[in-house]
Amino acid sequence: MAKIAILDEHIANQIAAGEVVERPASVVKELVENAIDAGATKIEVAVEEGGMQLIRVTDNGSGIEPEDCETAFYRHATSKITSGRDLFQIRSLGFRGEALPSIAAVAKVRLVSSSNDSGLGRVIEIEGGSLKLNEDIAAPQGTDIVVKELFYNTPARLKYMKTIQTELGHISDTMYRQALAHPEIAFTLRHNGNTLLQSPGGGDLLQVIAAVYGVNASKGMVPIEAEDLDYRVTGYIGRPDLARSSRSGMSTIVNGRYIRNQGLHQAILRAYHTLLPINRYPLVVLMLEMHPSLVDVNVHPSKLEVRFSKEPELNSFVENSVRAVLSGQVLIPQVVRQTIGKGPNRSVIQEQFHFLAPPLGTEEGASAAGQTAAAAESTLRPPGSGGVERGAAPRSAGADRGWTGAPALGAPMGGAPAAPGAGGALPRSAAYDAPAAAEGLTLRERGAAGAGTYGAAPSQAKPQGGLGQPSAAAYGGGGERQPLPPERLQEMPEALYGSPAAAPELPAFPELSLIGQHHGTYLIAQNDQGLYIIDQHAAHERVNYEYYYEKFGRPADASQELLIPITLEFTPSDSAKLQERLHWFEQVGVVLEHFGGGTFRVVAHPYWFPQGEEASIIEEMAEWVLNERAIDLAKLREASSTMVSCKASIKANQKLTPEEANTLIRRLAACKQPYTCPHGRPIIVSFSTYDLEKLFKRVM
Repeated sequence: MAKIAILDEHIANQIAAGEVVERPASVVKELVENAIDAGATKIEVAVEEGGMQLIRVTDNGSGIEPEDCETAFYRHATSKITSGRDLFQIRSLGFRGEALPSIAAVAKVRLVSSSNDSGLGRVIEIEGGSLKLNEDIAAPQGTDIVVKELFYNTPARLKYMKTIQTELGHISDTMYRQALAHPEIAFTLRHNGNTLLQSPGGGDLLQVIAAVYGVNASKGMVPIEAEDLDYRVTGYIGRPDLARSSRSGMSTIVNGRYIRNQGLHQAILRAYHTLLPINRYPLVVLMLEMHPSLVDVNVHPSKLEVRFSKEPELNSFVENSVRAVLSGQVLIPQVVRQTIGKGPNRSVIQEQFHFLAPPLGTEEGASAAGQTAAAAESTLRPPGSGGVERGAAPRSAGADRGWTGAPALGAPMGGAPAAPGAGGALPRSAAYDAPAAAEGLTLRERGAAGAGTYGAAPSQAKPQGGLGQPSAAAYGGGGERQPLPPERLQEMPEALYGSPAAAPELPAFPELSLIGQHHGTYLIAQNDQGLYIIDQHAAHERVNYEYYYEKFGRPADASQELLIPITLEFTPSDSAKLQERLHWFEQVGVVLEHFGGGTFRVVAHPYWFPQGEEASIIEEMAEWVLNERAIDLAKLREASSTMVSCKASIKANQKLTPEEANTLIRRLAACKQPYTCPHGRPIIVSFSTYDLEKLFKRVM
């Protein structure tokens, strides 16, 4: 006797509903997509009790022909495709013909539709897959579909529905994505009579972002537009200070369809690398356009996931496009954002920053370069070169102003030499013939090993303005204090930034005048625009990171053997795994050998490792290598640079002389990305003059 039978169509529809209709939000998505495919310019969605009691979608689209209304509820009935070839050139959001029959199988559905403006339409009522009514009715052009008592005939599904607020959250998210994907359509979402979303529908994506995420968020969005032979991307990307705690703010839209794609998300996050703290994600709305043959949307029941035929190329295009836009922005967050008015109609004041630095060759630029050269000559000249030795306490440029102590320091915080002809160049002597010092030895090491030549001045890499000098009172009076230990500061030649012709076009860092230091941790500066607070550790960490990242790119030139190897201990399991990955350490200049059992010894490492931190840095490298599943040289280089830069940087609660603070600001301004540390924390924040006046009620 035969045991295999074809299922009844009603049962088949209920099974299909389990794939297509997961929750009320799935119903909203399918019905709204049908309205979009119908060419609607206005779509209204009303739900009650989180969509469990009622979902109503009304549009002004092309409607359904009277003779097609009943047919639309049969499985795989569609007007979107006619042949297998159409599957590879899908331009509509829906195409399978599964949504309406799946919804009608588990709910009570009433459809009213008219395909013209004659005032005559057709009404269809279906309960649990059974047709109850099919007749003519007066109706305006468009479609009005009502879904009641979802899952009323499948109690098991109904039992596992979440709370009303949870289901409403999913519905809201679905509507937000549709509004962002189609700014030309006016969307309205109401729950129990309360309006949750109302987009204008004028085609302005920024207005939709304001309607979804708020006016403050829209003020911090930056437009993006780029294209190549295969792809075009438009939309808006958020500044780092708009970062969120989840990926929910990342919207990727392909040919008008909101999708979730891990590869695209990772490409966007790589573009924000070092701009965001750990576990923080950007606010991004990217609209990708491509030929339909380059994307397969028929790989997921709800069509939320797609497959790209040239995914690596697409990811690289998105990453480079986003990074290029971010690199052209001044990413200094404002601490206070003023609002005008109360309630939903209030507006935000966002001041514009226009920072201009004196160009090279001007009197002001030459003066600043000359001051820099004088500081460098007095603080960086090596022992035996005829100048003041580093161990001594030379008279600083600010000694006449009442400061005590001398800035005995080396770059990246030491004074930088001036460009030739810009006010005096750093003297070269025989002690600077060896290549060691320019590679970043500490001052103590340079005294024994010699040094190398310096590169171009910061003013060659990026025009910088002069830095004002604070009074001694700004540092707590004129009491005695000792300068920073020179061995904690590393050399950072400006040559790593390249020549002016090769340097990328970057926005000018604000010209700042130093006021003082707060709690030995924050530098306070000002300019005509307002007040700035700089985290000194984060700033120095960024300076060191860019220096060490360059150094780790050519470790073979810097590795030196140790007279006394460093020994490290690991567990037996880690030891076995580490032996298989020893070659990765050589890629960053560290020679690590197995010494028996769980013991390893370091026989060589780059000489510019921070003195006294060598063992802890290599231990952290080993921990990273052990924990990383897929290692590549770029990731190892980046991780190593982050580890070393943190160890080598000045810490909080360490006082700086005015010269040291000014030098740090100058070095930070010369960085390629001076706004966040390698971990993504902000380096500098600002209070505009207007913000301060509002705080003190000088402006009402």
